[in-house]
Amino acid sequence: MTDRPSISTLTLEHRIPQDWTADPWAEVRPLIDGVDVLGEVHPEGMAPSCRGWRGPGESWPLAVTAVPRRVLISEPTCTVGCCGGLYVTMRREGGRVIWDAWENTSDINAVPTEVHFDAAQYEAELARAAADRGWEEPVDTVARLLEQILVDSGGFERWSCVLTGVRPRREEPDEPEELALPEGVDVEFSASPAPGTPACSYRYELPLVPDRSPREQARRLAARILADDPRRSAERGDQRVASDPSPRCVPVPRTGGGRLAP
Repeated sequence: MTDRPSISTLTLEHRIPQDWTADPWAEVRPLIDGVDVLGEVHPEGMAPSCRGWRGPGESWPLAVTAVPRRVLISEPTCTVGCCGGLYVTMRREGGRVIWDAWENTSDINAVPTEVHFDAAQYEAELARAAADRGWEEPVDTVARLLEQILVDSGGFERWSCVLTGVRPRREEPDEPEELALPEGVDVEFSASPAPGTPACSYRYELPLVPDRSPREQARRLAARILADDPRRSAERGDQRVASDPSPRCVPVPRTGGGRLAP
């Protein structure tokens, strides 16, 4: 009888990507016995974003059941089709969680070995990481709270708009001062000029105020966005969401240029 692998310990670590322009939200990186195994075999890849850890437990990226599930656990900042990704199959067997059947589709052929975790420790670490806010910078907290307020309010739906993204915007140290935007939060949404027509994209670039709490800033920004049709104060994108060239986006009387005072 073949000996089963020894039990490893899973640790999940929030890391803000260096190339945050690809995804400004922190990745939740799995460490196995304290080792960044993903970094060893897929060094250019990023682990699943913290955004995927906000829903119910069964939807978390590393959630497991008795049914094996193939997971893209590390992907490049471009696309998997371009630079490849790292996949692993996860399942639960009794008191163990097993990661095996690794597949690396990048230029590096190496893959980690089969890994076994104690199921109780594994599930506890997933729950801890999902609830962890200690890694957040103020811009992350404002973005998270603002998104929650906007979604819960239903305000975009009231104007037949669809909220498509809320993201922290970090300072770019190498960007020329005249081109750099201050640290803040970007809010993106879309709206169709008429039923069955391509949607137009809209964007807010919202600055932060250092001497106000993240919760207060999120409430103030949400109140300004939701006070009226958001298309009036947002910046309209140059490109339509769909490629169909007709009809054009219908102009909406504007009261701002996509930047609201916090």
